[in-house]
Parts: sequence; C-alpha cells; structure tokens
Amino acid sequence: MRWEDERRSDNVEDERGASFGGGIKWAGGGIGAVVVVVIALLMGVDPRQLLQQMPSGSAVAPSTGPVRSSPEEDRLKDFVATVLASTEDTWGELFKANQRAYVEPKLVLFSGAVHSACGFAQAAVGPFYCPADQKVYIDLSFYQDLRSRFHAPGDFAEAYVIAHEVGHHVQNLLGISERVHAAQQRASESQANALSVRVELQADCLAGVWANRANRERHILDPGDVEEGLNAAAQIGDDRMQMRARGYVSPESFTHGSSQQRVRWFKRGLESGSTSACDTFGVAQL
Repeated sequence: MRWEDERRSDNVEDERGASFGGGIKWAGGGIGAVVVVVIALLMGVDPRQLLQQMPSGSAVAPSTGPVRSSPEEDRLKDFVATVLASTEDTWGELFKANQRAYVEPKLVLFSGAVHSACGFAQAAVGPFYCPADQKVYIDLSFYQDLRSRFHAPGDFAEAYVIAHEVGHHVQNLLGISERVHAAQQRASESQANALSVRVELQADCLAGVWANRANRERHILDPGDVEEGLNAAAQIGDDRMQMRARGYVSPESFTHGSSQQRVRWFKRGLESGSTSACDTFGVAQL
C-alpha cells in the first residue's frame, strides 16, 4: 500500500502514556470477563454492549506520562494518521456531494486500557468506535495480533481495520446507529444479534467504498493489497473466531457476520465505490 507520501491527519490523540493505577478496578471482581467476550468484540462493537454485562463499580482515574514508543510504533502511528486522513478526504467529498457536512472523528491511541464516553475498555476488546464521543480507539499492539494470531498481515489489512471503524462513524452521522440501537432495545437477543450483523457488514462495505475511492483518486493500492484486505475480512468472521476460541460455531450468536459474509460485503464496497451498494438492511440474504 502506498501511503508514505500522503498527508497525515491532525485528529489523532495519543493517550498511550495514560495510566490507570495498575488497571481498571470493578466492584465484585476483576476484568476477566472482558477476555471471555473478546472474540465477539474484536471488530467494531459498541463497547456499551460489553459494559452492560460487567459489574458496576468505579475506576481509578488515569494519569498521564511520557509516551515510550518504539520505532515500529512510531511508524504505525504515522500510518494510522495517514489512513485516517485518507478516510477524511473520501468521506468529506462524499458527504459534500450529498449536501451534508462530514464531521471528522478523532482517533485515540491507547495502551492497555482507555476511558471513553462509552466507558472503560481494555485492549482485549480490540479497536472500537464510540458514538457518544465520535472517537475511534485502537491499541497499536492489536496489529501484532492481526498479523500473528489472526493470520492477516499487510498494511492494507491494517488500513481496513481503521476504515471499518470509520464506517461506524459514518453510520452514526447518518443516524443509522441510533435507529438500530433503538430497534435492538425492543428485540429479542437473536433479533438484536441479527441487527448487529447487518451493522457490521455495512461498516465492512463502507470500508470497501473508502478503498475504492482512495485508490481511484490517489492510487494507494499495490498488487496484492486487495487480497490482504479480503483475507483480513475472512479471518475475523464470527465463524472462524468462534472455531478458534471454542472449537464449534453457533450462527445464532453471530454479531459481526460469517467470514463469507464479511468478504462479500467488503468486496461489494471495494468494487462499486458506492454507498448505495451497502444497504445491508434492505436485503433478505446477506
């Protein structure tokens, strides 16, 4: 992926020096439950769904300190800022074409744990978007997991992760997230999960729209990049994630979509470059 000569976003907030006094402390126990649900939460879930399942309690207020960053982390921070800038350009143009103003999200880098407007979260939950503060959160160590644990190497695979979360921001700006959340409150667990799948697949498709537009306008893709992105989408499908975690698959508990579905919708956005191709709520078969 060609990104080194592209502009960097000014909307990156580096909180990697923040400390929570040894970790987040919850009444009634620790944070082990986070690990149990990490598979379901790896990509793009609203952290409030996690926090509702955790015991209530108080957290140690964070303190800040100097950021100790390795050369690899410095490069990743630079990369993240570049991809974020590219999404800003793409979605800014698309919103303007539809007579709307695009509000750029902030992207927060953290290490270990972070406090967002959606609550506290550990790095184990993976990258996430918080609609309450319109920020994307990511611990750069996730990219090592993406390469080694989930077998999805490559810079375009890493860019896809950011573009997916920004896709949730687009959904939030368009009012989709709020409507789906309201519908989930009235639905059964299986129905709520099915709605979540449609939200996540739409974010995958929107990530593909970004890639199409960015490549069309700025020629960012190298040979093999598309395959990297499609592989990443496949590796984080609910079926593969559940199989890795427990050795069997429960489709009724899917919250993000199967590998095949994630690849299909990312590819739809990637090939069309059109948001109209991303109506996951208007089709019977995903």
